[in-house]
Amino acid sequence: MAGEAGAMSNEMNTVTQDTFGGPEVLRIARTARPEPGPTEVLVRVRAAGVNPVDTKTSQGQGLAWLYGEPPYTLGWDVSGTVEAVGFGVTTLAVGDEVLGMPLFPRLAGGFAEYVAAPSRHFVRKPAGLGHPQAAGLPLAGLTAWQILVDTARVQPGQRVLVHAAAGGVGHLAVQIAKARGAYVIGTARADKHAFLRGLGADEVVDYTAGPFERQVEPVDLVVDNIGDPEHQRRSLEVLGAGGLLVAVPGGADAEVVAAAEATGRRATGFLVEPDRAGLLGLTELVERGELRVELAAVLPFAEVATAFELVGAGRVRGKVVLDLG
Repeated sequence: MAGEAGAMSNEMNTVTQDTFGGPEVLRIARTARPEPGPTEVLVRVRAAGVNPVDTKTSQGQGLAWLYGEPPYTLGWDVSGTVEAVGFGVTTLAVGDEVLGMPLFPRLAGGFAEYVAAPSRHFVRKPAGLGHPQAAGLPLAGLTAWQILVDTARVQPGQRVLVHAAAGGVGHLAVQIAKARGAYVIGTARADKHAFLRGLGADEVVDYTAGPFERQVEPVDLVVDNIGDPEHQRRSLEVLGAGGLLVAVPGGADAEVVAAAEATGRRATGFLVEPDRAGLLGLTELVERGELRVELAAVLPFAEVATAFELVGAGRVRGKVVLDLG
């Protein structure tokens, strides 16, 4: 039986766009509030994380090829409260505070006051984690988790190199790799080195001071958050025998994949997907004090354009989150 939705309005505020472009094309509009179908929950969004996939797709890149022309509403990082449940839901109840990454890479409409999505795309939010931090965890956290735990199966003592280590995916990957007992090396500008050491990085490399491949001894895994084929080729130079290179944005270059295979190594692209087990793993680390979400900025919902500008610039430390109250 569906849970009671109370006296909620049948409408909600949502971020939309009528054309591709920069942050200036974003606008807040009134749209119909969704209803949860069977096995779905309706979540009142309290905070929503902004990711590079949002800014790129909004410009007609990223996942725009999957959706076609606007208008549509982006957003996948969600933290909020369950307001109603659809038939068959047993894992969540009305009133539960949850976080999740619903439906990715399908449109979820996370930049809105309400989201309806499969219940198992959410998990309960740790009590000590605020909604802004919780909203910064799912997409970047699952990306790091699925690479390190499911794809590479990182073991204690292995050496892991994380590029753009202070960014959204990067700073979570550093912590998850450390929690698994790895020796972690992160690349970042010098002004972010103290931050990374505070997260547990064993080595930090200033890529502006010289080629990183000349500063790093061989590693078992490279998590490349840069998205440039030349950067992938350079990363192969520090990848040891049998090692794995995971290219996060844009996938792995075909020549890099071939070069890796020819030398007994591996290179692959990656796209995150909804994962209840992964979310539970992440929240367990949070509850154990082994994982925290760094917030570069928490902005009001009305300042979504500013949030997109910050993320699009590519220099933020941690995550940018919208506060919906």
